Parts: sequence; structure tokens; C-alpha cells
Amino acid sequence: MSSNLHLNYFELFGLSPKFNLELAKLESNFRKIQSESHPDRFVTASPTEKLQSMQLATLANEAYQTLKNPANRAKYLLALQGIEAIAETNTAMPLDFLMQQMEWREALEDATSAKDISALENLLREMQQEAKLLQTELGLLLDQDLLLNKNTDYTSATDATRKLIFIDKVYADINKAIEQLEATL
Repeated sequence: MSSNLHLNYFELFGLSPKFNLELAKLESNFRKIQSESHPDRFVTASPTEKLQSMQLATLANEAYQTLKNPANRAKYLLALQGIEAIAETNTAMPLDFLMQQMEWREALEDATSAKDISALENLLREMQQEAKLLQTELGLLLDQDLLLNKNTDYTSATDATRKLIFIDKVYADINKAIEQLEATL
């Protein structure tokens, strides 16, 4: 069991390190590890075995949460290449995306102030579309280049990852605003 604690997240679940994952396989391998490392199975085990079981369960949970989310998965793939997507030294964004961010934030504030849930839902759909485009781009950048033995364009992959991370944050803020408005109805 201890050897599992040194695997990267993809190896832990027996998956190839790529952006477009078989989510069903990720889920099933996660459930299998959870079952194998469940505390009930280690009631009579030594303290060392109990600790290793707990560490494996914790690692599997962290790995699963990372790989099931596209933005976190892309960020992790970049980290495996030694690239920190969100680094203090790497904050530049294309001007058009910065303008888009401002528009989304303003639309969020305006719709929240107006208590307009349908406007927030429309904003969510727009952001889902943008996220899907970025996920397609990341799949091409991070997976196709591996398949075609091309050099991966990590600069573009990092930019797309950072955009996706931002979209996830705004998406969460919109959902929170909708929940808060619905709670006041």
C-alpha cells in the first residue's frame, strides 16, 4: 500500500496523464481505492497499516477532486511539467479576456442588484459555453500533441488553464448569488 502514496494522481487511478479522461474509469477506480482503504477493513491492523490506509484514502480523495474538475486537472497536468499555472510571476492575461472578465463581473453585480435570477442563469450558460471551448482547446493542446509527438504549447495551455480557473471562480460566485436570491424569495 505504501508504494501507492508515491504515485502521481493519474498513476494512482491507473489512468494515462491526459486532459480528456474517462471520467467513469476515474470514478470506479476511486471507489475501489476508497473501499480498499476503508477504516473498517483495518480494525485489527497495526497502527502503521491503519496510518497508511488513512493516508491512501486522503490521497485518493485529493487526487479524485483534482482530476474530476477540468480546470484543476489542467493545472495538475501543467504542474507535472513543472509549470505553475497560477504563479505570482505569471499573471498576464490577454486584454480581450481581461475585458471579458470585467463584463462578466459587472453582469453578475447588475443581475444580483436587480435580483434577476434569469439574468444570472443566462450568464451561467454563457460561461458554461466559454468553459467548454476552453476545455476543447486544452484537450487539443495537452492531449493531441502527445499523440502526434508534437511539442506541447505549454504557454497556450497555461493561458487556457488560467482562463478556465477564472471562469470556475465566477461560476461559483454566480451560483452563490442565485442561492442567496432564491433564499430571499
